[in-house]
Amino acid sequence: MIGLLILATLVIPGALMYMYNNAFKKPDNFPPGPPSLPIYGAYFVIQAFAPNNLAKAFLRLGRRYKTDIVGCFLAAIPSVIVNDPVLIKEVLNREEFDGRMDIILGRLRSYWKRLGIFFTDGYFWHTQRRFTLRYMRDYGFGRRCEPLEEAVTQEIRQMLDMRLNGPQNDDERQLVKGDLIYLPHFFAVPFINGILHVFGGMTVPRSDYHALWALARGTLKFQRGSNDLGGAITLTPWLKDVFPKWSGYKDLTTGNQFLLDFFTKFIEQALATHDDSYDRHFLDVYIKKMKEEIRTNGRTTFSVDQLVLTCVDYMFPSASATEATLTLLIEQMLLHPEIQVKIHEEIDRVVGRDRMPNLDDRKNMPYTEACLREMMRFETLVPLGVPHRTTAPVKLKGYDIPENSLVSVNLTSLHMDKKIWGDPEVFRPERFIDDGQINLSSDKSLPFGAGRRLCAGETYARQTMFQVLAAFMQAFDVSSADGRPLIKPARRIQGIITTIPEFWVRVTPRA
Repeated sequence: MIGLLILATLVIPGALMYMYNNAFKKPDNFPPGPPSLPIYGAYFVIQAFAPNNLAKAFLRLGRRYKTDIVGCFLAAIPSVIVNDPVLIKEVLNREEFDGRMDIILGRLRSYWKRLGIFFTDGYFWHTQRRFTLRYMRDYGFGRRCEPLEEAVTQEIRQMLDMRLNGPQNDDERQLVKGDLIYLPHFFAVPFINGILHVFGGMTVPRSDYHALWALARGTLKFQRGSNDLGGAITLTPWLKDVFPKWSGYKDLTTGNQFLLDFFTKFIEQALATHDDSYDRHFLDVYIKKMKEEIRTNGRTTFSVDQLVLTCVDYMFPSASATEATLTLLIEQMLLHPEIQVKIHEEIDRVVGRDRMPNLDDRKNMPYTEACLREMMRFETLVPLGVPHRTTAPVKLKGYDIPENSLVSVNLTSLHMDKKIWGDPEVFRPERFIDDGQINLSSDKSLPFGAGRRLCAGETYARQTMFQVLAAFMQAFDVSSADGRPLIKPARRIQGIITTIPEFWVRVTPRA
């Protein structure tokens, strides 16, 4: 016993001294920030500043350490989070920050390889992104395209019909009950089928919408399975084997499997009917390129697995983020009914009731457009973005950031900066309107990022959200399910994107 006491007396102080020294050990000239703890680094220290809201925590840490750039270790990874609007734009536009971290979140969704667009970098990423954007554009992605616009319009008609004339099957009855609709999934089909039209020149018919809602639910499950920076499972991947449920691994894999299965089957059908002599859609173009590369080079970045993950990456925002944005806007209408009144007035004045709104109306409906822009500013959907990686040692505002550091930009700090917005905590669409028109120069928000890592789906998302919102509001009055005024916002679920719990809302045909 005495020997154990002597051993403890010697070992414990040494261990504590070792932990203390390592807690404050950082690279030379590294940005200031919180100390590190064993295994997880500063992760749980950061969480203590704002549990389950890392963007808010880093804002508070910035004030605590009086810095625009917070430096810390997440496990053994040197990590930097940028809170300053000017520095955010610098990071997003500098090539040295274009890398991506090789994390479990990226691997588990892509057959344990580095595939797709979101989580790859270097030559592979550059080649795949350039090719997909070049040829998806031919089929309507990223530009105004009449066939795509008409395809989305047809899907919106089906969406409205579910409520106006009632559901046609059990799957629709899960989303429509009398005058109640279930958000966000009620909005899902036009966005998902629009992307499928770009990929494969077709849309899933209403009789099979259940597959699209399963896709939307799976995507949302994956999005919520990880917090902003990947959480504990990113820092200690072995948790997936010990605590698969608690760590989020089970939800991540279950949600992701829906997407992999869906697009594997989708691409198998394209492969079975492919003909090199003509191109029907984007999948044909990609398949032809893949065959040519294999035939001439033997090795290539083009593959069936990569095509599956490319489709998954472009579908992700369409199956989750766009519906989440509209759902958050509906919540604002329930909190502030005057928003709905102004949108209705604008629609009746510009479009009337005899036809559906279209993209030609967008320039003449500044308030409706401004509501979407304000929603994406007011509620930063991806507060810390997808983490970047430094591809070389780099200086930022005088600090030295090592190669292979994790770098995230805190877009919440940009979207809530009083110097830029004046009253950022107020939902005020009028801030984007000048002389009755949208003033794009006044929109300093970056909901889709910037630079070479800019979200490739920005144009598609903005156009389709306008189409869906305008048609939906032309048709319906919106109120809470129980008829009582909404007093406060719902709780926020911080995952890869910010969402709120699914809920029922009452929509009645406008008189």
